Amino acid sequence: MNATKDEAFKRYALTACVMMATIMQALDTTIANVALPYMQGSLSTTQDQVSWVLTSYIVSAVIMTAPLGWMSMRFGRKKLFIVCAAGFTIASMLCGVAQNIEQMVLFRLLQGIFGAALVPLSQSVMLDAYPIEQRGQAMAIWGMGVMLGPIMGPTLGGWLTETLSWRWVFFVNLPFGIITVLGLSAIMDETAARIDSRFDWLGFLALSTAIGAFQLMLDRGQEVGWFDSLEIWIETSIAFAGLYIFLAHAFTTERPFIPLAVFKDWNFSIALLLMFVVGVILLATMALVTPYIQNLMGYPVMASGVLLGARGIGTLVAMMLVGRMLKSIDARPLVGIGLMASLWSIWEMVWYSPDTSASWIVITSIVQGFGLGFIFVPLNSAAFATLSASLRTDGVALWTLIRNLGSSIGVSIVIAQLTSGMSLYRTRMAETLTPFSLGLPMSGVSDILDPMTAGGQAMLEQLVMRQAAIMAYSNDYLLMCLVTLLALPLVFLLRNPSIASNSPAPVIHAD
Repeated sequence: MNATKDEAFKRYALTACVMMATIMQALDTTIANVALPYMQGSLSTTQDQVSWVLTSYIVSAVIMTAPLGWMSMRFGRKKLFIVCAAGFTIASMLCGVAQNIEQMVLFRLLQGIFGAALVPLSQSVMLDAYPIEQRGQAMAIWGMGVMLGPIMGPTLGGWLTETLSWRWVFFVNLPFGIITVLGLSAIMDETAARIDSRFDWLGFLALSTAIGAFQLMLDRGQEVGWFDSLEIWIETSIAFAGLYIFLAHAFTTERPFIPLAVFKDWNFSIALLLMFVVGVILLATMALVTPYIQNLMGYPVMASGVLLGARGIGTLVAMMLVGRMLKSIDARPLVGIGLMASLWSIWEMVWYSPDTSASWIVITSIVQGFGLGFIFVPLNSAAFATLSASLRTDGVALWTLIRNLGSSIGVSIVIAQLTSGMSLYRTRMAETLTPFSLGLPMSGVSDILDPMTAGGQAMLEQLVMRQAAIMAYSNDYLLMCLVTLLALPLVFLLRNPSIASNSPAPVIHAD
């Protein structure tokens, strides 16, 4: 009896530690968003450069997702989990004390490298810690923790930034990280290490180089003039060379780290394309809405966090509903409904203005979150329903990689488009503003807006930049509407997954 109680206590304590690691990592995918405008001022950087705070974290997590299985087998799951939790905590503290954008990007890269393992390892530990009959309950607890992070992120980040400073969105990880490391060290059992396990390092390094160079090209392009710059040509060449080496190696080696056999499954391949689009919608809209609400609409950081947190609530409700609906409804129409809901919400964002009410922002956020929730679970079901069990582990790694890659590319593109759009519209409007413009003397405030005075020029510049920003944001949302619209036909290419085997699809988190 005592042994049973001790086992139960150990299981619950391990669950608490694992869930803290899960929430800590999931929280950091959204908590920094609301603080970006404050980081921009504190670190003396531009809007396109501060977006690297998001993309550097995602890209490093993308790259480090692939070798997790090998590292777990080679060094043991407990050692890897403890090292990653400790490294993530230390990297979070370094982010909090960063003094410039270069340090911040470097420390966010480290945070992504260590954080990539936390969610996959926590899922594995939860599955092993509970008997078969309780694994459904364990995955429900784990899934709630994964969803709790993105929901809490904007609100908690806004509160910390407003009451303390933006640096506390990173410092908040310290107590949870310490408890996690100490708890795992004392409670978790080690798995047997396999010294003879091998990993395809050439393929991994080639793909990592391609992804890193391509992301650097996207992040730096707007600043250096795109292909007018030798730097962009070099980064593009490295990206293509890395991709070529990866593909050539994958077709010729016996055991590539991403087996090409996964692409022979029709549903999985089509679902990957859809998941890439979802990755773009997932984070790019958040990267746009945050500065819009704070800079153009004048909402304080706490209020903007509450408004953005509504999307997580919509996602949580949708995922709870769609899990039951999948028992009687084909996954394909559910994915279509999710895409249509996301498309509607982004279309409404096109018409955002500084006069848009807070209630309407909440409604569009909830609908977008609801749409994303309707996409994730059914798409996961359709993707893995027909995939061979022997390829499922590799499929999960590729699934996560594609989604995160879509997020990083999406953020880079919309921020670059925003920056260039603001500059273009500002130039066009400035060309029409002269002392003889009809609108100025008829405005009733001609003295304030007199372009012949320094004060009038400053006021006009502020008004012009404000209008240029509103139009540039609208264009970005139109671009994402187009991407979502183009993805809709892919739903019709999915096949009915009812022919799948009875083995359950893996749980994929939607942070």
